[in-house]
Amino acid sequence: MQYRINQKNGDQLSVLGYGCMRFSRKGSAVDQEKAEREMHLAFERGVNYYDTAYIYPGCEECLGKFMEKYAVRDKIKVATKLPHYYIKKIEDLDRYFNEQLARLRTDYIDYYLMHMLNDPATWERLIGLGVLPWIEEKKRSGQIRNIGFSFHGGTVKFKQLIDAYDWDFCQVQFNYLDEHAQAGIEGVRHAHEKGIPIIVMEPLRGGRLVNGLPTKAVEAFRAADPGRSPAEWGLRWIWSHEEINVVLSGMNDIAQVAENTRIADAAVVGNISDEDLKVFEKVLAEINKNVKVGCTGCGYCQPCPKGVDIPGCFSAYNHSYTDSYAVAFKEYMMCTTLRKVRTNASLCVKCGKCETHCPQGLPIRKELQNVVRRFENPVYRIGAWGMKLVMKY
Repeated sequence: MQYRINQKNGDQLSVLGYGCMRFSRKGSAVDQEKAEREMHLAFERGVNYYDTAYIYPGCEECLGKFMEKYAVRDKIKVATKLPHYYIKKIEDLDRYFNEQLARLRTDYIDYYLMHMLNDPATWERLIGLGVLPWIEEKKRSGQIRNIGFSFHGGTVKFKQLIDAYDWDFCQVQFNYLDEHAQAGIEGVRHAHEKGIPIIVMEPLRGGRLVNGLPTKAVEAFRAADPGRSPAEWGLRWIWSHEEINVVLSGMNDIAQVAENTRIADAAVVGNISDEDLKVFEKVLAEINKNVKVGCTGCGYCQPCPKGVDIPGCFSAYNHSYTDSYAVAFKEYMMCTTLRKVRTNASLCVKCGKCETHCPQGLPIRKELQNVVRRFENPVYRIGAWGMKLVMKY
């Protein structure tokens, strides 16, 4: 197993982290025995970073039982997430945090995240509730060792959040398909330049960069190296970046654990050659044949006077044709609507300012209307209304 140093505190973190969201289930319950076998193999092979969250049903409890059974609590780093969208008053912070400690059967959290902290306005809301002195007290007592956030959204908002507080780490979606979407390589480099460790989620887009690739994309990988699976190609691409500390994988099969730990054994910076990059160009060309809007995610159209996240809207829109509509719809909801200040396409008033700055000369106003028609259907409106009720934003 390769390890990379957390530049903030000196922790040696395994380049492969265990994402606990996708534990196998028996009915509605986590399959405890199966999950323990898989986590134990990962632990034996050097994985020391385990990521879960309050809202992953049964997953904190499963990890807690595993740590207790195998007496590994002091040998691994536990990451879990505060459901800040449930926090209505300062007392709620301790209520949820203490429940998480009980579930995990521990008295401290190594890496604690604000879950889906997607815009600075949401962070300001938490500050208004008193989160800063709460964090300081928890860190002073040792109950929280590192504080960070997980993010779904565009580069501009991500950089604003990175600059809004002295974070100990952050977690972003990053893979060869999302190099210029979500936080993107620009956001990743910005965080790295500030010395903030980066944890990667969705390295294979929920398996779609393994099982959902076009046939010709798979053939391109196979022709370049018959012994290297699409998963290996995808993981190697991420680990080739010096900015990345840990890549999370939602492993729920012994074979997956075995393959991913094998790949992680050789996960060094710069392990992707110039020839390999040409292969990725071929693969992306096949994936992007169905792209509808030629947005490169450069961000020159930002900021929109009405707050529309134009690159984020187009990213989800394109993914609805190149990937899966359901996945893209979720991405659109998370990246534009699941936030205090929304950035969805229907906010556009057709002022045209964005089009005067677009290097690609895209008809942005017209395409945003297509985004609205694609996503902002009755299901979207019901979901947005429901989230507003739950979060009271």
